[in-house]
Amino acid sequence: MQAWICEQAVGVDALTYQTLPTPTPGPGEVLLKVHAASLNFPDLLIVQNKYQLKPPLPFVPGSECAGVIQAVGDGVALQVGQKVACFSNTGGFATEAVLPAALCVPLPDDADLHEAAAFILTYATSHHALLDRGQLQAGETVLVLGAAGGVGTSAIQIAKAVGARVIAAVSSRDKADFCRALGADATIDYSHGHAAFREELKGLTEGRGPDVIYDPVGADLAEPAFRSMAWRGRYLVIGFAGGPIPALPLNLMLLKGASVVGVFWGDFVRREPNAQAAVMNELIGWWRQGKVRPVLDRVLPMRELKAAYGLMGSRAIKGKLVLSNAL
Repeated sequence: MQAWICEQAVGVDALTYQTLPTPTPGPGEVLLKVHAASLNFPDLLIVQNKYQLKPPLPFVPGSECAGVIQAVGDGVALQVGQKVACFSNTGGFATEAVLPAALCVPLPDDADLHEAAAFILTYATSHHALLDRGQLQAGETVLVLGAAGGVGTSAIQIAKAVGARVIAAVSSRDKADFCRALGADATIDYSHGHAAFREELKGLTEGRGPDVIYDPVGADLAEPAFRSMAWRGRYLVIGFAGGPIPALPLNLMLLKGASVVGVFWGDFVRREPNAQAAVMNELIGWWRQGKVRPVLDRVLPMRELKAAYGLMGSRAIKGKLVLSNAL
């Protein structure tokens, strides 16, 4: 098998593509022939030693992948030849991977494995955020920050699937057009400055503000967004792709009667596995019905992982970037 190896977590340049013996699955594990793996923001942090998860060295990065089961260990109900997607934090950037069977989601036989590799993290995060933590209801307005990215595109689709109105906040006209094509009802280009952002948001909501704010960006956009929120609004803290972790004055929550809600999907999976299984069942149903569909910016050969990291770091990706062993 071939795999990208992180021997020192000092950055992408230190990764090497190596030939290794094909592993054997142990009890509770499967050997997956990896068809495709998607690139996510945590995949960049983990090879820089900046992520909360710090796997022992050396390790194979790649948090999310999809493929076909080649072998199973003792106690595994999944079958050889079955298509699955898996979010396992590591192991995906390879041609084969031994993964915990409990983290593998069975897929329909006709599932597109490139799309499946870009499905679990973003869609399960957005479903958990909007519907569980945010209690988003039909007819409410949700503001999605960083809307053209991986989680942002999934948030647009899920919000529309439950009948909410979506305002997509992005950094360029090109990304605004992209989000409208995905179903966003309105867009805001926040590159024009905070004052213009707040004024435009006020106009789009008739002065009321959004009921829910979905924020995977953080940085200096958080406070102006929060100040624009509706009474009893819910501010969903997804992540900090913009860099700095913002600090919000507590009096804003008081004045708005609002909630700041943390969204830690990874721990939700660990603590509430039955709830997560129900989420995935609903999402796969929506996927098959065409209500949601992973947005793939491009698919590159697995050997071009470093180029893929470069594209992600330049914020040039709309939706998700997938690495394929089929190319």
